[in-house]
Amino acid sequence: MGYYTGMVAAVPAANRDDYVAHAAAAWKVFKAHGAVRMVDTWGVDVPHGKLTDFHRAVEAGQDEVVVFSWIEWPDGPFAEAAWPALMNDPAMAALPQAPFDGSRMIYGGFTPVFEQGGHTGAGYYQGFVLPVPAANRDAYAKMAGEAWPMFRDGGALGTVEGWGDYLPHGQRTDFHRAVRAEGDEVVLFSWIRWPDRATCDAAAAAMEASADAAQFAQMPFDGKRMFWGGFEPLFDSAAG
Repeated sequence: MGYYTGMVAAVPAANRDDYVAHAAAAWKVFKAHGAVRMVDTWGVDVPHGKLTDFHRAVEAGQDEVVVFSWIEWPDGPFAEAAWPALMNDPAMAALPQAPFDGSRMIYGGFTPVFEQGGHTGAGYYQGFVLPVPAANRDAYAKMAGEAWPMFRDGGALGTVEGWGDYLPHGQRTDFHRAVRAEGDEVVLFSWIRWPDRATCDAAAAAMEASADAAQFAQMPFDGKRMFWGGFEPLFDSAAG
């Protein structure tokens, strides 16, 4: 298992092409400092929630689209050592201005507590952000392991459940605010890879129809503060 820097940002819809170009340029710098892969995805089915959602998390405006992204590193210590050098690299400072409001971007470092399936071939992603009590880490990993066969049988290609171990507090936005984290709760940053949206939607409908209230009552986290969305690949360093 590697280590992931997870990010969520609000990007003006008109800046989609500029965002892709910026991601491609930034990837060259991340790669030079040892990053394994970078994936950016573009929100296409991002619902508004009653308590939390991706839009609130980054204060997205009506003309903005939520981008759900991650950088993969060999491991946590490697990532921790790489970031200071990366931020002091003149190549990073020379990048064009980001085509979005960076002051509203949220980010953090995540260690996988559950990971299954392949990492390639996805035409669609489901992204999730949720709060989990620190004491429930093992229970959450167990739940993820029990749920994976349902997703796999529904056509999912793979999944990663990332446990937040570096979650900085921001002045405007951050992962803590995004899920209204309480006390000792930790933020999870997770995704499921699907071949396409149709497969994902069909699997979601089938699982919803077979679920019961008892299953939801036994979840080791507050599902009311979890939020999710559907995303299409925008930039993937492994694709080119």
